[in-house]
Amino acid sequence: MRASLRLTVLAALAPLAALAQSGPYTEQQAAAGRSSYVANCAGCHMPDLRGSNEARPLAGPDFMRNWGARTTQDLVAFMSAAMPPAPAAPGSLGGQTYLNLAAFLLQANGAKPGSAALAATTSVAIGSVANGEMPAGFKEALATAAPAAAGGAGRTGLTLPGHIEGLKPVTDADLRAPASADWLMIRGGYRAWNYSELDQITRENVAGLTLQWVWSLTDGGWNEPAPIVHGGVLYIDNQGNVIQALDAATGELLWENRVGPNVANTALRGLAIYEDKVFVATSDARLVALDARTGQTAWETTIGDRTEGEFWGQSGPIVIKGKVVQGLGNCTRYRKEKCFISAYDAKDGHELWRFRTVATGSERGADTWGDVKDYYRAGGDTWITGTYDPDLDTTYWGVAQAKPWMPASRGNSSLDRALFTSSTLALDPNTGALKWYFQHAPGESLDLDEVYERVLVDVGGEKALFTIGKPGILWKLDRTTGKYIAHQETVFQNVWDKIDPETGQPHYRADIIAMKKGEWIDACPSTEGGHNWQAMSYHLPTRRLIIPLSQSCIAMRALDVQQVEGGGGAGADRRFYEMPGTNGNIGKLAAYDTATLKELWAIQQRAPFLTAVLSTRGGVAFVGDLDRELKAVDVANGKILWRTRLATSVQGFPITFSVGGRQYLAVPTGVGGGSPRQVPSLIAPEIHHPATGNALYVFALPEKK
Repeated sequence: MRASLRLTVLAALAPLAALAQSGPYTEQQAAAGRSSYVANCAGCHMPDLRGSNEARPLAGPDFMRNWGARTTQDLVAFMSAAMPPAPAAPGSLGGQTYLNLAAFLLQANGAKPGSAALAATTSVAIGSVANGEMPAGFKEALATAAPAAAGGAGRTGLTLPGHIEGLKPVTDADLRAPASADWLMIRGGYRAWNYSELDQITRENVAGLTLQWVWSLTDGGWNEPAPIVHGGVLYIDNQGNVIQALDAATGELLWENRVGPNVANTALRGLAIYEDKVFVATSDARLVALDARTGQTAWETTIGDRTEGEFWGQSGPIVIKGKVVQGLGNCTRYRKEKCFISAYDAKDGHELWRFRTVATGSERGADTWGDVKDYYRAGGDTWITGTYDPDLDTTYWGVAQAKPWMPASRGNSSLDRALFTSSTLALDPNTGALKWYFQHAPGESLDLDEVYERVLVDVGGEKALFTIGKPGILWKLDRTTGKYIAHQETVFQNVWDKIDPETGQPHYRADIIAMKKGEWIDACPSTEGGHNWQAMSYHLPTRRLIIPLSQSCIAMRALDVQQVEGGGGAGADRRFYEMPGTNGNIGKLAAYDTATLKELWAIQQRAPFLTAVLSTRGGVAFVGDLDRELKAVDVANGKILWRTRLATSVQGFPITFSVGGRQYLAVPTGVGGGSPRQVPSLIAPEIHHPATGNALYVFALPEKK
């Protein structure tokens, strides 16, 4: 009887054993899945499947930990129901495409192909066929497949040479005191005011703005551009690392350089210009100098080591006295080389100095990471361009959080400060030496980082620095010493239970300090941030800050992140919900007095604001949102003076400039992005917009006859 039963069981298991040996998919399915992955998934999950922030790794220990005990049927069902995320439609790729994608992911995690095609009914435990190890040569094949799928083969380089005549070199004096007709850097100037002295467009006539021209930008990726203007020429970076020079008055293309790689996988915010060169930080963290007149490449420098994976250049550089200073992103993985800020000679691109933002070894701050060994310390990204005070000869940079996001996943505690993450750094631009630091979120525990703009304003006798991060706390520091002056909570927050009124030192709630893996923690704001990359504006005439804010909350759960070579990542599950007391309004635009930090007025709406704020001497502030609206707001009282609806969500950095005595307003639209877009897509799904439409819209008042 027992022998008979054993034979019956073995006979039943034989097909599964054969499947496990030969593999549950075909090589043809995996090849088709690779093409589909590059076209539909690589923008978020990265061409090498390493993942990025919200997008989880799809190969390696993290994938196996989440999917090893589940089946191929589960994987196909999950992708069909959830991917691609908004603004695309989940399930829209078609049944066979999801099967092909699953086959590709199995192959990427070491499962061998077989003769039987993967079907929707195939139910094999993923851990029984995959081990999380990529086959030999797999990653190299991906690296060549991604540019080809993006149309990059044979298209890199100067595609349209330029011959711009009469363009004057940009000097150090120009950068210190830019002409009002120009817009020479991200946020308009060294002090990051996002403010213009131009006053042709006023609160009285702004309703008369008319569209002058539109320029389509390359589609895909996270379109959040920050164009610059000099001498009537507008320079802009496109997704896929396409740099273009346009006639600022007419939109005529003057030159184009596809500096590559032609992969749209992250945001590209801003360019820099100095002397006769335009400086570009590419998505794969190369620094490229282009001739401002012709577009020809002058020099190129790779930032950091590539043996352990690439960094990102998500925001452009700032040029200080002939030094091109650049930050880094994509510092989520365990590796020997940590994130850093670095400077390069504007003449030839050779490195001059670097400052590492994650302390290790015997460095200052290395003892603030608890028991986490040097190799497993990650984060400290500097993905927002810094600012500069010429009088103090100091450059200021925000640093992002430690990673993984939650201390329980990192292997330390919220009480371990993890320097120099979630801090403001004041650096000597000549040497990179640290002058002072202020840590806004010691031991940051909920992906509520403080990396965003540092705005430099003199308030009475104070040389102040203002910044605001995801917790929604507006900080005011002495930018000479780093001493805390004051703070203001701009949205509801329950993460910090107290902030010391003398030192500004914040203190987490008890349950956050006591967090454990697998336990959910509720917090407001969410990782969308009370404030994110959409920069504030300082309006000089009224001495107020106008800040785009977001209102949502989160439940967050720390995952087990193995401390293995190449591991790391975000390491958390998240659920989002509306912020209490907001009546469902995610977007908030508010003005604050720089002396008192008192809120002066506020606008609240369902759609989040997805542009930086631009204000002008004319008393108008411009801002755009997810629901495709561009608004002009009265700086004095927040009254909406004018609005227009564009083709897709308004996203990026609006600028203003003058050509021939006529003032123009340039506003980008775009799709793609991290939490500022993904969270609203979950809690406000009724807001619709096209999944394409990256472009630049340029407005002006009618010419007087």
